[in-house]
Amino acid sequence: MLGGLGNTLKITFFAALLGVAIGIVIAAVRTTYDNNKENMKHSKSIGYYVLGFFNAISKIYLTVIRGTPVVVQLLIIYFIIFASSTNDIMIATLAFGINSGAYVAEILRGGIMSIDKGQFEAGRSIGFNYVQTMYYIIIPQVLKNVLPTLLNEFIALLKETSVAGYVGVMDLTRAGNAIRGATFSAFMPLIAVALIYLAIVLVLTKIVGVIERRLRKSER
Repeated sequence: MLGGLGNTLKITFFAALLGVAIGIVIAAVRTTYDNNKENMKHSKSIGYYVLGFFNAISKIYLTVIRGTPVVVQLLIIYFIIFASSTNDIMIATLAFGINSGAYVAEILRGGIMSIDKGQFEAGRSIGFNYVQTMYYIIIPQVLKNVLPTLLNEFIALLKETSVAGYVGVMDLTRAGNAIRGATFSAFMPLIAVALIYLAIVLVLTKIVGVIERRLRKSER
């Protein structure tokens, strides 16, 4: 069970990193297109078509990932895309990271779009280009607004990894089930698994609460 817990935490950690990386890229593409499409459309620049293409790809990615169950995505990646691979943990990490990236992207995009347009105009008025405005003015405010939501997404990601056993990963849930099969006793191993998940979630929830309180204090 300790080995299963280690695999669960490992998958969650690296999937969260991958999800954040994907989410940042997708959110940047979508918000940049939405905020600049009118200006680029009038100028007929090549950037308009390139950005439009990547924006369309991002929409397809979001639609597919958010519209299908994570366990189905895991099975497709394991049995179809990486059918010849034997690295179960890597495949599980990739599957959960790709899934999480779609939700992180929408969280970040929502945070960026919630910032008043006057903030963008203020950045331009002092000589910043679009990238500088995003980096120095918009992103710090967005991170402050969406950080609690992002942490809650990571808590959800931790619980989603319990289906990693579908592809043979000896995670916490599969370890508990293996003990159940060996001892013919379901109560102790499954209750132990539930309590371990609960303990981890309680710790993460406590961390989210502390961060939210500090953010509220900084606003004052």
